[in-house]
Amino acid sequence: MGAVLDEYPWNIILTVVGVLVPIGAFLYEFVFVGRKRLGYRVQMDTTAADDVAARTSADGWQLLRRANGERPEPLVNPSFVLLRIENDGTSHINSSDYAVLPGNKVGVRVRFPGRRVAGLVVTEVSDEFLHESFDAESGLAVSEGEDEICLPKVPLNPGLHYKVLVVLESTDRTVDGRAKPFAEPVFIGGIIGGVGSGGMSETESRTRTSGPVMALIAFLVVIIVAQFGVGYVFGEQADPMDCYQGRLTLVGSTAFRPVLAEAADAYMRTCPGAEILTDTEGSDHGVRELNDSQSTEMVAFSDGAKPDGLPMLVERPVAFMLFTPVVNAEAGVRELSLEQLRDVFTGEYGNWEELGGADVPVRLVGRYADSGTRGVFEQRVLRLREGGTNSEDCTTLAPNAEPGVVRCERSSTDDLLDAVAQTPGAIGYSELGAVNARADVLPVQIDGVTASVAEADAGAYPYWETEYAYTYGTPDAQSLTAAFLRYLTAEVGVDVMRSLGHHPCGALSSPVLCRPETDPADDA
Repeated sequence: MGAVLDEYPWNIILTVVGVLVPIGAFLYEFVFVGRKRLGYRVQMDTTAADDVAARTSADGWQLLRRANGERPEPLVNPSFVLLRIENDGTSHINSSDYAVLPGNKVGVRVRFPGRRVAGLVVTEVSDEFLHESFDAESGLAVSEGEDEICLPKVPLNPGLHYKVLVVLESTDRTVDGRAKPFAEPVFIGGIIGGVGSGGMSETESRTRTSGPVMALIAFLVVIIVAQFGVGYVFGEQADPMDCYQGRLTLVGSTAFRPVLAEAADAYMRTCPGAEILTDTEGSDHGVRELNDSQSTEMVAFSDGAKPDGLPMLVERPVAFMLFTPVVNAEAGVRELSLEQLRDVFTGEYGNWEELGGADVPVRLVGRYADSGTRGVFEQRVLRLREGGTNSEDCTTLAPNAEPGVVRCERSSTDDLLDAVAQTPGAIGYSELGAVNARADVLPVQIDGVTASVAEADAGAYPYWETEYAYTYGTPDAQSLTAAFLRYLTAEVGVDVMRSLGHHPCGALSSPVLCRPETDPADDA
């Protein structure tokens, strides 16, 4: 039962209800029920205090009584009633719409039980054209019983109204001489095709929110709270957009590891059901591990294209990466020509003094053979393979090693940079972002050119490579593997790459190739 409730689309249901109810209320109020509605309102029903009535000139009351054809005399227990008659619907009310016989001029009657009408006057009309509805032949009058007034069949457009002031008197008093409380006015009238049975409906002032509106607001508040509650209760089962549960392992390039680690952490924070492990040991090692495992829950990242003979690995360009030679500060050099750089790594120079630097031995720090960063350096800078190692500590020759320039290797980008920083006269190579993040090593210009996308695009800077992501076959679009690759290449991962000095392929002029517009290697 609980599982069924968890899978039920409560948020959708509540949203639909929250939309349909206000629409239904609107249609009911303004289309079905409210199309023709004649409303009334008693805006004032008050008496005059005895001492005020006693001091009032009799002539004033005589004028009001004379309209009824009676002998002028002072009013007894006078009271005043202000009535408002209005079209409170959405359709026009014509004279023929009043529920009376065709020859009857009276459309509405108002009875005042226990009181007698002394006079009446129309005090306000909402539009000038309504005045002619109250002429001498209109039907506006006091009934023969004197406790009722007759109002004509006034045509009213939606929202229009008129007001009638009625002066009344009452001779009923209590034992102590006070006037007895009188009953509320009774409205008699109706509209053909109006609300319900067609009778008049009492309206209210719009100075405060009406009960139905308050009920509708309360209903919408309940819907909002319910949606929040559903989201809170079932939130653990409701994944954000493009979130998938499962386990994914990222292998390959150590140069790209900072990007992968940060993007993986961000994805797991957004999607708690995902577990992403970053286990990078080198580009070549990563792609071969992926090929051997045949796992669809693994992605290998490589500095440069995969080796031949791995047909099941599907390639996706991710970023355009820049690399740079890097030296220990004690070397005393900041620039080398491409030819000098090649000669340094082939052992032609043993001391930096030979290149205009400090009197410090040259010590070479490279990467293991399966490193993508090393492969890029060999392909685009050296144009040959690095020599073998002869040192473990990067400072002295190993026992029984052949004499020559000290050469050592390290397994990762960080390890190489640590060795260069700690070894006087050391030189190595690294991904540019990792070098820029440190203050204890110095990048080396090649032929006076600093590593940048602009220089690489112009063909002036040779040390760059495309970072590729490899999967075993094409991943299912609804899998964690595909979702993370989308996240990395089109969402938050793009910002992560930029923040760490890489350039997303999508931001380059040729996203599919993800390479400089001019590649000096093409002309070599």
